[in-house]
Amino acid sequence: MRPPAFWFTPPDRPAWQARALAPLAALYALATARRVARPGARVGVPVICVGNLNAGGTGKTPTVIALAERLSRRGIAAHAVSRGYGGSLAGPVRVDPARHRAAETGDEPLLLAAFLPVWVARDRRAGVEAAAAAGAQAILLDDGHQNPEPAKDLSLVVVDAAVGFGNGRVIPAGPLREPVAAGLARADAVLAIGEPPDHAAFRAAWGPALPVPLIEGRLAPLATGMDWRGLRAFAFAGIGRPEKFFASLRAAGAELAGAVALDDHQPVGDALFARMEAEARAAGAQLVTTEKDAVRLSPEARPKVLAFPVRLAVADWSALDRALDRLFPGG
Repeated sequence: MRPPAFWFTPPDRPAWQARALAPLAALYALATARRVARPGARVGVPVICVGNLNAGGTGKTPTVIALAERLSRRGIAAHAVSRGYGGSLAGPVRVDPARHRAAETGDEPLLLAAFLPVWVARDRRAGVEAAAAAGAQAILLDDGHQNPEPAKDLSLVVVDAAVGFGNGRVIPAGPLREPVAAGLARADAVLAIGEPPDHAAFRAAWGPALPVPLIEGRLAPLATGMDWRGLRAFAFAGIGRPEKFFASLRAAGAELAGAVALDDHQPVGDALFARMEAEARAAGAQLVTTEKDAVRLSPEARPKVLAFPVRLAVADWSALDRALDRLFPGG
């Protein structure tokens, strides 16, 4: 499902739907507060949580990849642990890209497994313990900011700078899993991902409410040698905000002959793929999608589609580096 438009009205001018749903939002917030109040257990290995306050995608996966690379430069072997949203495996199980499919592990763990060891576990504490037993020197917890298990040593809240925290209200009145103040009280930093105008708008709307350092980043196309300029593309994406992907393709110089916005994590079945393939062929266009969507494709469909890879680019890592220095003083 696509999020309703009233979730993203200005916080000081909430839509009538948000006001009407306020009692249900209060119950949701109360349930979250009770859950996160439980103490989590420590597992003997530093746990870095990459979470968010918003429901849906905000850029956690490229953030985990960037953090893994940053830790690797310090000589620290990181493993990622994910709930495996959309996958059938309960775990804990280490993801094997040669053996597993997205239907088993979820798309994000399968994508992450190309960069570092990844464990899927519905019970996140069990997943972290399995990773630690396998030799992980640091755990990157993909999501889990609203889960008390395991205890976190560093919590990074990722937000899409273009939409911020929406109308500032909790589900179902808004896009948040918990109130901003409550969520940021357990955070060590906020990473806002977007373009410079998005960052300016985010700082103006939410900067005064941030009790922790703000890190600004953007998703930049990975230099692969592929020249996207002039490519006639038929794009599809099932991410938090597909329009971000379409805009990135246009910014890289591609000409979009068609664009299909799927639901976040939506499977691409044979019938849907055949329809998009036919539309692309009729338009004389090349099918293009995100890396995350590409791993959900069938082995037969995958060679027919180009993936548009992006990576997190951050100009100033100093706030996060200081936090990592405290966790890994010798690294």
